[in-house]
Amino acid sequence: MKIEGKNPVRELINADGNIEKIMIADGTSDSELRLIQKIARDKGIKVEFVDRRALDKKSETGHHQGVIAIQSEFAYAELSEILKNVKKDDKDMLFIILDEINDPHNLGSIIRVAECAGATAVIIPNRRSATVNETVIRTSAGATAHIPVVKVANINSAIEELKENGVWVYALDMDGEVMYDANLTGNIGLVVGGEGSGVKPLTRKLCDDIISIPMFGKVNSLNASVSAGIGIYEVIRQRTR
Repeated sequence: MKIEGKNPVRELINADGNIEKIMIADGTSDSELRLIQKIARDKGIKVEFVDRRALDKKSETGHHQGVIAIQSEFAYAELSEILKNVKKDDKDMLFIILDEINDPHNLGSIIRVAECAGATAVIIPNRRSATVNETVIRTSAGATAHIPVVKVANINSAIEELKENGVWVYALDMDGEVMYDANLTGNIGLVVGGEGSGVKPLTRKLCDDIISIPMFGKVNSLNASVSAGIGIYEVIRQRTR
């Protein structure tokens, strides 16, 4: 897997990601790239200097900024392990459960918001969903290196496991209670539906409640990553008020 761009590569190094090597544009005088080189070599990571035109050919995003890291395939976390470890910390949990988010840019943006908010983990299904790839990692600004991403065979089974472990699960969808009136304190799971389709009916039924974002304009829907960000930070607002 190729991780491209200064910030994603730097975050990957700092998180001790499984990096095979880092390629940096030859002859660069960029101070950020020189810093990446130093940090990588201090950690024993192989650094290669490559002609910028060769980097352009290797780039899959077209926005490598003079650096590409080669990483082993992304390592997904196990939900059972996360639940066990979080219980030891005695901290309120916040899981972001994504119900078929297909756009990798939306997935990356949601992971970024979730990490900034200190969420416990992001959960995605292994089918009919974007997975963590180069685009997701870049869009997340390197947040994939700092927050667990869990890939599960069945979202509904994951919701049931969360509920069995004391997590109150809300679907963020239309026709629910206004989110500002709901009690979003304690251990929370927030289900965000796919672009255009929303949360699937069976998944809605499994959730403890449905919450919605109030709309006041003529357009009655928001981008999935924007909706997720509003919902996540309403949880944080209620926790910290």
